[in-house]
Amino acid sequence: MDTIKVTVILCTYNRGGSLPKTLESIAGLKLPESDGWEVLVVDNNSTDATLEVVEDFQQRYPGRFRYVFEPHPGKSFALNTGIRKAKGDVLAFVDDDVTVKPTWLQNLTASLSDGAWAGTGGRTLLAQPFTPPSWLTLGPPDNHGGVLAALFDLGPEPCELGQAPYGTNMAFRKEMFEKYGLFRTDLGPSPDREIPRPNEDTEFGRRLMAAGERLRYEPSAVVYHPLLEDRVNKEYIQAWWYDYGRAQIREKGRKSHVWGIPRHYLSIPKMIGTCLSVRALQWVWTLNPQRRFSRKCRAWRVAGEIAETYRLARELKE
Repeated sequence: MDTIKVTVILCTYNRGGSLPKTLESIAGLKLPESDGWEVLVVDNNSTDATLEVVEDFQQRYPGRFRYVFEPHPGKSFALNTGIRKAKGDVLAFVDDDVTVKPTWLQNLTASLSDGAWAGTGGRTLLAQPFTPPSWLTLGPPDNHGGVLAALFDLGPEPCELGQAPYGTNMAFRKEMFEKYGLFRTDLGPSPDREIPRPNEDTEFGRRLMAAGERLRYEPSAVVYHPLLEDRVNKEYIQAWWYDYGRAQIREKGRKSHVWGIPRHYLSIPKMIGTCLSVRALQWVWTLNPQRRFSRKCRAWRVAGEIAETYRLARELKE
């Protein structure tokens, strides 16, 4: 195989049943023959037939697929192992349950060759028709579609990103990780419930933008993400927004003391008396079912922020 220019990093956990569909989709990617590329499957301690699935693709597509086992549970650990093991100068990230258009990888990474862009985010669409229940909207202002299926669609025109892309469809020059560090292991999907599920991917994008790096939206880089019907319930979505609030506070980090008192303690009364009470009143007094549920989720997000703020304050006190 030619020199590796792009590594596709796919982290997986116990998806041996559906993984072949994703890998078959990736195997069908169309790139110029001169563009060497590989697929690095990082098995995050699966107990199913994931290894056998990858070995089958290794036999069918010699030199294209590599397998790495990461025993430490947690997606960020798997992502960071993939980054360390990758051979490419550009790293593309994709989930283990999507399908991709044949031109996905070429379109996602083409703009990363000259150094003008640090990274790109592609367009993620639903893999199947879906009619939301009366209380749910997938798009703005709350973007529950991002919660349920990592939907990311800013329209048909390329542009500079003002928000971080999602991990199911993004790419960065590898040097960005060497310069700014890896994904945070205190964020992201994990069996440890002390770790909030969201933000391991978007935090990295925000880290780059805060440092002045430019990210590009590439709508022609399309992946299709399934929507799991068992997640289409209020309890799952509310819990996600609670975790998102926790992740937002954790992302900001610890604050200094004021007169010997952890600053986090001082902010809690304001968060309860102002933010949470306002969100709760907006939720209670709203009649439209979609707006009512969205406002309830905002209240849950603030509750998560308060819980994480309290946790950080206790850590600082101890």
